[in-house]
Amino acid sequence: MDTAPALLAVEDLHVRAEDGGEIVRGVNLAVRPGEVHALMGPNGSGKSTLARALAGSPGYTVTQGRVLLRGEDVTAWPPDVRAKAGMFLAFQHPEAITGVPVVQFLRQAVAARRGDEVSIIEVRVAMTEWMKRLGMDPAFGERHLNEGFSGGERKRNEILQMAMLEPEVAILDETDSGLDIDALHVVARGVEEVRKERPSLGVLIITHYRRILDEIDPDHVHILVDGAVVASGGKELATTLEHEGYEAWRR
Repeated sequence: MDTAPALLAVEDLHVRAEDGGEIVRGVNLAVRPGEVHALMGPNGSGKSTLARALAGSPGYTVTQGRVLLRGEDVTAWPPDVRAKAGMFLAFQHPEAITGVPVVQFLRQAVAARRGDEVSIIEVRVAMTEWMKRLGMDPAFGERHLNEGFSGGERKRNEILQMAMLEPEVAILDETDSGLDIDALHVVARGVEEVRKERPSLGVLIITHYRRILDEIDPDHVHILVDGAVVASGGKELATTLEHEGYEAWRR
């Protein structure tokens, strides 16, 4: 049994949407250095709500339990403070920001993460290197953030941000959503490139399907149904789920 301290610990977490009832009902997770956890569940099971609550997104209220980052209780911290402390969330539907070039966005984000100014030259050099490793067109750096990007380009841009920000924990909220097989392979390869560079990175992959787990091998798989984790195990659990479907896990 791994006794290494958890990078991210979720303890008996209950989350309510401000415009509705309780969605997450008592989730417990512990992501340790270098581990990949997969959280799988059907539509409406609370996966994205959990991801947003972990990142401190407004619109969701933790009514019970807590979120710990490297042992520190961050449950009440706002999203920007969690991000500066090393928590990264890759969105299911990354938004476009008109008028903000990717390189300028990255400069501001990296400066916030480090707590110090960063030169545009330093950001350009690091961005260019990472774009090469991620198979991205360097011209993306001058385009406005996600404006006119395809789904695959937006997801690769999220991985670029993860690489540049050097987080402690990365939460990938349905990064495989809307991707064809080729785009999925490119994005998964990008995640693995970042993990090679930062082997202690903890990753929580939130997904409907097994296919991304054929590209990124998880250490642990959890099934979330109706806001609660109903089963946990190894990759074989995802295989069982592929054959039996989510109905077998509904209460």
